[in-house]
Amino acid sequence: MPWRETTPMSQRAAFIAQAKAEGANLSALCRTYGISRKTAYKWLTREREAGSAGLVEQSRRPRHSPEQTAADMEGQVLAVRADHPAWGGRKIRRVLQNQGTSGVPAASTITAILHRHQQIDPVESLKHHPLQRFERERPNELWQMDFKGYFALPGGGYCHPLTVLDDHSRFLVGLKACPNETSETVQRQLTAIFRQFGLPERMLMDNGSPWGDDWVTHHTIFTAWLLRLEIAVSHGRPYHPQTQGKEERLNRTLKDEVIRRQALTDLDQCQAAFDHWWRLYNYNRPHDALDLATPASRYEPSPRPFPEVLPPVTYPEDDVIRKVDQSGKIYFRNRYFRVGKAFRYQPVALRPSQEEGRLDVFFCKQKVAQINLRPDNQC
Repeated sequence: MPWRETTPMSQRAAFIAQAKAEGANLSALCRTYGISRKTAYKWLTREREAGSAGLVEQSRRPRHSPEQTAADMEGQVLAVRADHPAWGGRKIRRVLQNQGTSGVPAASTITAILHRHQQIDPVESLKHHPLQRFERERPNELWQMDFKGYFALPGGGYCHPLTVLDDHSRFLVGLKACPNETSETVQRQLTAIFRQFGLPERMLMDNGSPWGDDWVTHHTIFTAWLLRLEIAVSHGRPYHPQTQGKEERLNRTLKDEVIRRQALTDLDQCQAAFDHWWRLYNYNRPHDALDLATPASRYEPSPRPFPEVLPPVTYPEDDVIRKVDQSGKIYFRNRYFRVGKAFRYQPVALRPSQEEGRLDVFFCKQKVAQINLRPDNQC
């Protein structure tokens, strides 16, 4: 039982004096001071062996703690954290292991070190939850593309970070500091990316400009260009950003690790910072979704090269071919049908649909619209 008073040193001394008196009743004294006989014998023994010094409370901390992280290891942990303030215990542990450091503690121990040195905001740490992850089976099967929210530059203008991510490997095939979000800008940047890494099989984008304006087909002149390159195009569900969850997470990481931590004054400086982080992200930064491997370890360029001249639009001989006019319509069976301005002056193919009275409209290899042949349908 504990001592009842808040000054145990004086109480121990008083107890010892009374217990050593002739005819003392030890059991009664224990009840008076609220301690057990075991505690009483402990303090009597310590006083006999060391005098009054033996009554001082001794530290309960073990002299040799196997859980105590060596100071030099803590220093290495904090050094990695200083270089990468947004990284947690798992990433820091993998980096130290990759550097050949011996005796690297568990990720939970590294996280405890960060907490002990006030390197982690408790409020922010509560926001991170494990996610259910899905990915394509091989590199270049699907690329996701998005604009990270733009920000103003002190030197004038804005930076619109364009990010292009391989779904399978999380390899960041493109990170470009753009002055705007026009289709011309995106096409120019993607052309450079395609020349470097080849063509993906499919690209996933949201429904915003420049890749999702048309209310009929959701296609634009930009996505029509992708279809000419035989890249299938997908759009995320409106108001469901989780469709592009990997891009959403990437953009948050870009903000946390680069944009928030550097004073970026113009587009050239932005691109220099992006290029530096692009190498770090792809080749050095352990990725949680990849069991702490790097994206570069799982990525390889596409075997499909970028054609410097667009291939012609061709269709099988049994397709019905119509040319889209300036207003985005085709003329078929004495009627006009809207298929989208993205395909103006281009040939499209009409094929039977599984739905009675309808035809599917294809541009290159992708279905882009459907027309209703019933008499009551209006174009």
